[in-house]
Amino acid sequence: MRFDGKVGVVTGSGSGIGRATAIGFAQRGGTVVIADYNEEAANQVASEIAAAGGRAVAIRTDVSQPADIQAAIDLARSRFGRLDFLHNNAFAMPPGWRPSRVGEVRDEAWEHTLNVGLTACFRGMKYAVPAMREQRSGAIVNTASISGIQADYGVAAYNTIKAGLINLTRAFALEYGPYGIRANCVCPGVIDTPLIGGAGRDPEMRKRIESRIPLGRLGRPEDIANVVLFLASDLAAFVTGSAYVADGGQTAHTGIPPIIPSEG
Repeated sequence: MRFDGKVGVVTGSGSGIGRATAIGFAQRGGTVVIADYNEEAANQVASEIAAAGGRAVAIRTDVSQPADIQAAIDLARSRFGRLDFLHNNAFAMPPGWRPSRVGEVRDEAWEHTLNVGLTACFRGMKYAVPAMREQRSGAIVNTASISGIQADYGVAAYNTIKAGLINLTRAFALEYGPYGIRANCVCPGVIDTPLIGGAGRDPEMRKRIESRIPLGRLGRPEDIANVVLFLASDLAAFVTGSAYVADGGQTAHTGIPPIIPSEG
């Protein structure tokens, strides 16, 4: 799996899944734009890639701002001449967020989640079209979630945007497949990144979560990045409009209690 001569933009690549994707893309010969709200983190990842012999450039990107998304894509084209890969990955919970039932969700929290988690991805895909259509090639991978396939308690807005992103990806795949542009989603389970917050730091909560995952552990950023990179690569040349689940087997379970003794 190689990306020699290819150029990618990865949003939210200052940490977590985005960082792992950007590093993996560069390790395999690709040139990557590190787009992250945290400029210091973005520069750090770009420096890490350069120190390892790869090619990367960092840009501060607030995905709630259309101009920032456009600037990241324009940077790829102006600096490196093309755009082959876009990973719409950036997301952050609203300031002061807390789990809430649907009837208690604040309007501003709903709007923030929709803007950052769905509208920003729509814009990234929209702004990537001119370059990819001109090339008649390109791959877009959106970070959705198993929370877009099934529902959770207390995170209705998050469930909504991830479900919407899966179907937006399908719609895009239908419309732009004739131009050689592919679009897919990766649907992570619980991944050990800052986004899971206190759940990852609380030993008891972590143990409870891990007990629901057949592989017995939280996912690592690299676990998801590897799926993203496959979907971005020529190995997935006939894959588009898909939603790839990578959750350690969590959603394979119906929820019915076991009727045979565990062998674990």
